[in-house]
Amino acid sequence: MTKGALAHLRVLDLSRVLAGPWAGQMLADLGAEVIKVEKPGQGDDTRAWGPPFLKDDQGRDTRESAYYLSANRGKQSLAIDFTQAEGQQLVRQLAADCDVVLENFKAGGLAKYGLDYASLRQVKPDIIYCSITGFGQDGPYAQRAGYDFLVQGMGGLMSLTGEPEGEPMKVGVALTDIFTGMYASVAVLAALSHRDRTGQGQHVDLALLDVQVAVLANQAANYLVGGMVPQRLGNAHPNIVPYQAFATSDGHVILAVGNDGQFQKFCAVAGCPEVAADGRYASNAGRVGNRDTLIPLLREVLRSRPSAVWIETLEAAGVPCGPINTLDQVFDNPQIKHRGMVAAVDHPLAGSVDLVANPIRFSETPISYERAPPVLGADTDALLSRLLGLDQAAIMDLRAKGVVGG
Repeated sequence: MTKGALAHLRVLDLSRVLAGPWAGQMLADLGAEVIKVEKPGQGDDTRAWGPPFLKDDQGRDTRESAYYLSANRGKQSLAIDFTQAEGQQLVRQLAADCDVVLENFKAGGLAKYGLDYASLRQVKPDIIYCSITGFGQDGPYAQRAGYDFLVQGMGGLMSLTGEPEGEPMKVGVALTDIFTGMYASVAVLAALSHRDRTGQGQHVDLALLDVQVAVLANQAANYLVGGMVPQRLGNAHPNIVPYQAFATSDGHVILAVGNDGQFQKFCAVAGCPEVAADGRYASNAGRVGNRDTLIPLLREVLRSRPSAVWIETLEAAGVPCGPINTLDQVFDNPQIKHRGMVAAVDHPLAGSVDLVANPIRFSETPISYERAPPVLGADTDALLSRLLGLDQAAIMDLRAKGVVGG
């Protein structure tokens, strides 16, 4: 089988919960060897974040929560208690043989264990050390704990999400964590490219709050350029009209008109060509400026037919329109099935587990799904033996002291 694009890299993943593990999973998907370091007996916090939990081959709940399974594919689990001096030494020895360290402890939190960037660069001068925190390594909030929900609020996303007269709403998944993990994986790859050219390692400092502000995208630009504070618009778009969900006679559809030609086609299909000819609505700028009168007109029109009819006729006319699917409908969708967005992976407890596949498609280094999210400490003995040369007696001694688990 073709090796992954990053098969030459080894990553030491000291992170837990979501943002850091998401970055580690991305690097693992791309072929890197990723070693997940977890606390013996407890492991990543998200292992207990259920139900639902994966069931074993006898139908009993395991300790593997769906949340944990979502972010730890492709890794090996090494259970080390690095609050103990011997555990710290093991981690330092491992770091000396790794290309990347990922961690998401509070700013400065690993310094007391000798596992911060300044310490690990002493044993591996060209290490790429990526720190993920709520608010960054410096600044007045640096010592605060940061969580996705909190940062969605502080970073402005919740002020843009929800109905105008309703309460501010978070997004239905931990989007700030996910984006931070994605930025982290991109940053690590850029730092590795720099290292390969210069021999220099470096510290990557990523903050959830910074990322949340960065991904405000056009809404942030609307404020910085236009000087107006964007408000909640429900499912409507601040810069494009009509671009929102509409009720039909039997449900809802999304109408996503991206240009004036599409609006003319929509009005023709909908039987209201006079609306497209109206000077107030002929251009997108006019539709944005007159949305208060246009949207009620369109609501009445769209209520006249079932969702399936709208989708069929508008798609045939080249007008972007689609359903609002529940997750069972998502995974039953023929396009999702064709693209292979569910990967069945062998699992030591359950026999097999279905995971969401990586959306990246490579022509030469395809992503493979050979390693399920690991059971806590499953690879401890093998890794300590292979990478550090410890024999079984030494490993058993460490286990007796509680330094390692498995």
